[in-house]
Amino acid sequence: MKRIYIIAVSVLMACSAAFTYAADKVDHATAKEAKRLEKEGWTVRPGALPLESQLQKSYDLQRKVDDDMYPMYIIGEATSVGQNYDAAKTAATSLAMNNLAGQIQTELTALIENTVVNKQLTSEEAVSISETVMSSKTLISQSLGRTMPVVECYRINAKKNTEVLIRVAYSVKKAKQQAMKVVKQELERKGEKVNDQLDELLGL
Repeated sequence: MKRIYIIAVSVLMACSAAFTYAADKVDHATAKEAKRLEKEGWTVRPGALPLESQLQKSYDLQRKVDDDMYPMYIIGEATSVGQNYDAAKTAATSLAMNNLAGQIQTELTALIENTVVNKQLTSEEAVSISETVMSSKTLISQSLGRTMPVVECYRINAKKNTEVLIRVAYSVKKAKQQAMKVVKQELERKGEKVNDQLDELLGL
């Protein structure tokens, strides 16, 4: 009985150690990037979360997956330089939104190509929709609305200007829905027939 107890305790300790090691690796990676950014001169504004905490939030969102193991969030990142903080932040946020829109374009194009392989859309229909997706980046970016800020830091460069780094997160599902809404409106505006089954085919 004593021997069984000792074995059980040993197994629990081993599991605990493995869990702690995995958690430490995640935390270590976050701390390492935070340290690198801080070494490069990046810092946060007074009252903001520490840079390490912001980065951890970003990684946590990137790791979230749905029941089919697909990512639940996409992350857009950009930096911009301005004469003051607000100007640089506004520009960086806009660029981060464009980054998101670019990722959505790529995702939708892949989905549309897949519908051709599965013979759910004709090649002509797919080309028309893909071209509209690729020409609607600005409209897609504008349609996203409010994003989830996850990282915001800044540094002063050699010319005494402010450089701001912004990282934002957005729901993959919502992003696709918003993007396809824009694409369908653009197709209708151009007088092209919209496949009524498009949403279903793309899993939206």
